[in-house]
Parts: sequence; C-alpha cells; structure tokens
Amino acid sequence: MKHPSIASIGILSLALAGCVTHHPQTAEEFRKAVPGAFTAKVESFQVNRPFDEVARTFQKKAPECLNVRVRMTSQTYMSYQVIVSRFTPTVLVSEKKVELHVQQHHEAGVLNVTKEPEGGYYLLVADAYPSGNGMTQIDMYRPSMGHGVLIQAIKGWATGENFGCPDMSKN
Repeated sequence: MKHPSIASIGILSLALAGCVTHHPQTAEEFRKAVPGAFTAKVESFQVNRPFDEVARTFQKKAPECLNVRVRMTSQTYMSYQVIVSRFTPTVLVSEKKVELHVQQHHEAGVLNVTKEPEGGYYLLVADAYPSGNGMTQIDMYRPSMGHGVLIQAIKGWATGENFGCPDMSKN
C-alpha cells in the first residue's frame, strides 16, 4: 500500500468535516455525511441490467468477496507501518431497493479518533433501485481517494461486466 494512512484520512476527514465530533454510526448517517466530506463523494449512474439481477449479484458477491481480513505494510525512509483491517459487507434487499454497506474495522495500526460503529467505520454504501425498462439506478457513497479496486468491483457487479473479487490489500 503506497499511503497506508489514506484509510484513516477518509475516516478523519468525515469526522472533521464541519467540526463534527462523531463518526456516522449508521448507513443513513453516512449517506448524509458524504456530500459534505472532503475525501468522499456521491456517484450516481444507471446500468443496463434488471434490478433483480443486480440484487442477486450483490447478495452473492459481497459476502464471498468482501468479508476479508487484510494486513498491509508500508515503509518509507522515516516510518514503518502495519495495518490490519477487517472488512464486513452487509446487503439489505427489499422490493424497491438494495443496499450494499461496506464497513472497515482496523484491528491494528490505526488510531480511532471517534466512536466506531458496530462492525467498523462505514467505507462505502451503494444503493440500487429499479429504474424501468430493465435498468437499475446505482447511487454510490464512496471515498474520492483510494479504494479503487473496491469501487471497480462493485461497478462490475452492478453492470454484470466483471464478477471478480477485488484485492482488498490494494488501494
């Protein structure tokens, strides 16, 4: 990992945006915090894939690929750092919406500056909605820096173009 502190930068920037003294404790609080956060953004797009297929793919791939523990190291001329992170996905399905939550708990190497929600800090929330004519709307609340492999994997699952698992040790 080139910049091991990038994981904590997103967490810290969400916590400090607007002098907030706590970190989002729910997916809904995370959705509300992302638009005003410096290192996060909302990305919306449509995929040419039926809602039911997107839902089934999220239900299958998220637990298979994102329920992982990752150990990363970084060494510069001034420091050596080891970060151990546990990623936990949650998929909630209803008739009109599918939610994919990805949480990250740092087991070692990162100092928590705010209260951590059960399951870890929210890293990404993707919401999928049917939008007619076999299309599905995706709203992704995500980091604007790092975690590219995670973001690309979820986009690939949504579009049906790539069903592979991301290497969560890469940012």
